[in-house]
Amino acid sequence: MKLYARQQGKGEHLISVHGLFGSQENLGAINRQLAQKFRVHGLDARNHGRSPHDDAMNYSVMAADIIEYLDDQQIEKAHLLGHSMGGKVVMEVALTYSERVNNLAVMDIAPVQYKVRRHDDVFAGLFAVDLEAIRKRADADHALRQHIEEPAVRSFLLKNLYRNGEGRYRWRMNLEAIHHHYLEILAGHSGEEAFEGDVLFLKGGNSDYILAKHREEVLKRFPKATMREIAGTGHWLHAEKPELVARTLQRFLES
Repeated sequence: MKLYARQQGKGEHLISVHGLFGSQENLGAINRQLAQKFRVHGLDARNHGRSPHDDAMNYSVMAADIIEYLDDQQIEKAHLLGHSMGGKVVMEVALTYSERVNNLAVMDIAPVQYKVRRHDDVFAGLFAVDLEAIRKRADADHALRQHIEEPAVRSFLLKNLYRNGEGRYRWRMNLEAIHHHYLEILAGHSGEEAFEGDVLFLKGGNSDYILAKHREEVLKRFPKATMREIAGTGHWLHAEKPELVARTLQRFLES
């Protein structure tokens, strides 16, 4: 699994991993700011963006993908940063391959199993798009609108849409694999490992992805974890307040 990466900046290596249905472009604003101090590697996770598609999709194989990338780049240790699903990926790396990790930063996700299915409307909208029939992006947006009201969410999803060499619309993401493995994406870490390094959890002030009831599990896995809330933001805190998030991350990673 050779992940697609965008590298920028100089300094200590920082691996950056996006969330579900996204790509490295979604973290572009903070990656650019962090590249002033670090060598930032913005990765597309398997079945996302420009990275290869594969039938397997769980946190064990996605963590191994990161290690393969580090090995290919001859990087012994790196800082890790992840948002949402990407946060779970980098947590899995830290818990399984702790010797390869410096500091760990996680944005708006906890190391727990999420039982609420938050994306059923998203899947319904994506599967409603007839890729063989649409002639323009507005056609895809119209199909999505029947299931997804929020324009910002539709715009985010439509970033996955592209024309192939034959001029036909296709999804960059592997929608079928993501849907098939959705329960594994909701899963938490199943082992008993703990990461003893420094960890920062950034929580969107208005988000319910990290809750007080998660504290015990967070500290069990990451005993040196600290929490910082970014007021006035939701789950997409890095898009809503990119300058503040980037400054907070930089201070932590340089400490």
